[in-house]
Amino acid sequence: MAAGAIAGAGVLGWQALRPTPEQAGHSMATPDTASIPEGGAIVEVTPPAELSVEARIGKRGFDAKCAECHGKNGAGKNGEAPPLIHKIYEPSHHGDAAFLRAAENGVRAHHWDFGNMPPVEGVTRADVTYIARYIREVQRANGID
Repeated sequence: MAAGAIAGAGVLGWQALRPTPEQAGHSMATPDTASIPEGGAIVEVTPPAELSVEARIGKRGFDAKCAECHGKNGAGKNGEAPPLIHKIYEPSHHGDAAFLRAAENGVRAHHWDFGNMPPVEGVTRADVTYIARYIREVQRANGID
């Protein structure tokens, strides 16, 4: 029992000492969505002029398994799911492995107030690898590296 309390205190202490996003050198503030209609796109997304073969495969997977919640081209849907074409999901903050874990295990809400994301049924690790490639190419086309 005491070991659990000590471990818990250590985690809480670490979280208290963790730098804020601004201190870490990037702004991870979520946009104010109050003026966006329910289900409306949260961000404006410019699709790339051209996609790699891998990203085209990923777009088909994204459209089939992700767009219903995350919106067309990953623009998000207000009240449902966040935009993936957003600085929060830049590769240095959410690497491709984060997309794999989210699809396999779901994710607890931590940046946005849309609730937890359940695991995605019917996608393989290979599917998510292609989907991540698509998301990264769209992010780059929108100035997110």
